Amino acid sequence: MHSVENQIVDSSFSAIINAPIEKIDIPRWCFTLPEKDYQECSPAHIAAGFTTAPDGRRMSINVETIGGSLMVQHYVETLGEKDHLILDSHSDVFTPSGRTTIHVTWELSAKRIDEARCDFTNRVRSYATDEMLTFLDRQGIPFDIFRTQRQPMSIAHNKGETPLFAANIERAALRNS
Repeated sequence: MHSVENQIVDSSFSAIINAPIEKIDIPRWCFTLPEKDYQECSPAHIAAGFTTAPDGRRMSINVETIGGSLMVQHYVETLGEKDHLILDSHSDVFTPSGRTTIHVTWELSAKRIDEARCDFTNRVRSYATDEMLTFLDRQGIPFDIFRTQRQPMSIAHNKGETPLFAANIERAALRNS
């Protein structure tokens, strides 16, 4: 399902967190992030909450608008280490032409620079689902054209939110110490 052929975007940006790696806990941050803080990390962020997946794993629910499409993301934790979090979502996308799905892998990580700083990386990879490919095909939209149009919006969104996520994780790390 996640092949290079149906990949829409692979976007990664980094920012400095001015806190020691020992105080960083990305899963704790993600699964306790107040909605107001989520909204302050991007003008496209609408709502956030957390629940559990049917199998009991932690899940972050994010609602945002990217490129004019409302997205409801159901991020399920697939790796949860203090300095590395990977979440996978079978997200709902609401477009002017109707509703479809997209697969998104969201990866957040921190690497120690020195005793007081970390390098934070926010990586987002998205893939067209079979449902999305059928949805595009029914509208006569070639996938490569869709991908070309979608990439700049997704990349700009990630670039804008990364330093704000880093600052929020930094505040959480220093508050929890």
